[in-house]
Amino acid sequence: MATLEDSFLADLDDLSDNEAELDESDGDDAKKDEEDIDMDMADLETLNYDDLDSVSKLQKSQRYLDIMHKVEEALGKESDGTEKGTVLEDDPEYKLIVDCNQLSVDIENEIAIVHNFIRDKYRLKFQELESLVNHPIDYARVVKKIGNETDLTLVDLEGLLPSAIIMVVSVTALTTKGSPLPEDVLQKTLEACDRALDLDSARKKVLDFVESKMGSIAPNLSAIVGSAVAAKLMGTAGGLSALAKMPACNVQVLGHKRKNLAGFSSATSQLRVGYLEQTEIFQSTPPALKSRAGRILAAKSTLAARVDATRGDPSGTNGKALREEIRKKIEKWQEPPPARQPKPLPVPDSEPKKRRGGRRLRKMKERYAVTDMRKLANRMAFGTPEESSLGDGLGEGYGMLGQAGSNRLRISSVPSKLKINPTIAKKLKERNYAGGATTSGLTSSLAFTPVQGIELCNPQQALGLGSGTQSTYFSESGTFSKLKKI
Repeated sequence: MATLEDSFLADLDDLSDNEAELDESDGDDAKKDEEDIDMDMADLETLNYDDLDSVSKLQKSQRYLDIMHKVEEALGKESDGTEKGTVLEDDPEYKLIVDCNQLSVDIENEIAIVHNFIRDKYRLKFQELESLVNHPIDYARVVKKIGNETDLTLVDLEGLLPSAIIMVVSVTALTTKGSPLPEDVLQKTLEACDRALDLDSARKKVLDFVESKMGSIAPNLSAIVGSAVAAKLMGTAGGLSALAKMPACNVQVLGHKRKNLAGFSSATSQLRVGYLEQTEIFQSTPPALKSRAGRILAAKSTLAARVDATRGDPSGTNGKALREEIRKKIEKWQEPPPARQPKPLPVPDSEPKKRRGGRRLRKMKERYAVTDMRKLANRMAFGTPEESSLGDGLGEGYGMLGQAGSNRLRISSVPSKLKINPTIAKKLKERNYAGGATTSGLTSSLAFTPVQGIELCNPQQALGLGSGTQSTYFSESGTFSKLKKI
């Protein structure tokens, strides 16, 4: 048999073999991870962010080229609208409008990408410019105009920016810590500016085409919110039919982008407003009524979209009527409240009013009536000082209850009306003295007399009561009683 030491040694050998296997397996896994990391790094190295074509690819896509070619052809033909007898969803112009709406969104995203590229490159030259000029297209135009120029007094920015911002940019350029860009970086930056301007012109061309066709595709919706906003609503919803099936609460938030407030309060920010914020009605509404105006605009726009989807009113009369209704409602909300009219006095009654009477009411009035003492305390004699509780006119005055120097209160003895009924008083007396006369527990048998000093006496005798035979027939004050004869 193996000893205990042999078994321990065998266990140790097994543990060493397992550790060796684990080390080999861990080494293989580590090699695989290193290979994966090397592959990822190789992929990252292939991405060249210095090349504009690797970042912005929309202009070279076939979809962009096809849609822009169709838009230019449609603008050249200027057709009168949809052909009669064709379904709206099958109309080629309608499909092109839907594609243009989607392309306009893609163009806006592509402009944002190009703007970030320009900003990253030009930050070495003028870092503060991105905080002074926020709009991407204006930023691209300013960068293209300035270039590598260090003295902005030699650069004419009139027409690109407002005069106040031009002054701020010129002053800030004097204190900037940037340095001129290398020639290759400057060339890439200027190319990116040209591409951003080309994308902006293409977006304007697409929107012009859509606005020109919205009068025939959705005349009622365009009459309420305008052609540009109607095109954006249709593009975001996925078509006119999808917009018509959408509830008004969802139409209100189409195009809404939640702003990153970086921890600040959202109480002052406009919430739940999308493309409808760009309408003329919404912009002309006072800030306090904009939320209500957004709701009513969404509701009426949904109704107009349903009319356009069924081709119920190609002339747009319903849309104009709905727009006028919205305008009147907003004007009604802004009207001041009506002036408060003076309330006329009631017509005096010629007949006396009926008052409740009766014994109970009279007794209640007598019980809560002002007493004679209170009446006198409330009165004052002319030229006579009144007495007071603290004297010298201090404290509560007594009025005509007292007179100066009398040191007492005087009141005329007038019989009170609130006396107790004699019958009730008799019943109370009989109830208290029922069962015979009683002697108080404070009475004593000891009496103090001037003759003998202290002597014993009967307390009942002092009250005129006797005991035994004296209290009945043989009392000195007793009388004979009449007995009936049998």
